[in-house]
Amino acid sequence: MSLKLKIITGSTRPGRVGPTIAKWVAEAAKAHGAFEVESIDIADMNLPFLDEPNHPAMQDYQHAHTKAWSAKIADADAVLFVTPEYNSFPPATLVNAVQVLLKEWQYKPASVVSYGGVSAGLRAAQELRQLLGNVGMVAIPQGVPVPFFPQFMDENAAFTPNQQMNDGLKLALDELAKWAEPLKALHAA
Repeated sequence: MSLKLKIITGSTRPGRVGPTIAKWVAEAAKAHGAFEVESIDIADMNLPFLDEPNHPAMQDYQHAHTKAWSAKIADADAVLFVTPEYNSFPPATLVNAVQVLLKEWQYKPASVVSYGGVSAGLRAAQELRQLLGNVGMVAIPQGVPVPFFPQFMDENAAFTPNQQMNDGLKLALDELAKWAEPLKALHAA
């Protein structure tokens, strides 16, 4: 049984490094072998802030952008979020992307790769994990913090993680696969 992993880039700011870090995550996830991997950049989804007239639990979406977002997430078996930390919090665009949906998230394991300065985005990751639990996801404790991320970027803006980051990502992917298999029946129901 193939498991589908969605890797979501959470920042939409100009000049962001999220897509670069997400590329590393996607390549590692493909090499891991447990998942069919799809990368999703929420900047490409063009989700306005909470513009649906009905509660997401109803899944009565009126707008094409919400329907497209719902379809992207509905068939996921696991989700890995890549997020920076803005003022000790995940980006508002990422919070919005989570809150626009509800049932599509339920009974799916999630992990977070966070990046920032000295905190490595851990405060944002913790806030995001709480939100994910509130929408019915299983936010696993295994995540990957990337501290002082500019030191891992080369002159071509490519990201080169250290061994601890690679080991942490492998552990997170292992755990996502462990959780995704038994939860698949629940979220498919």
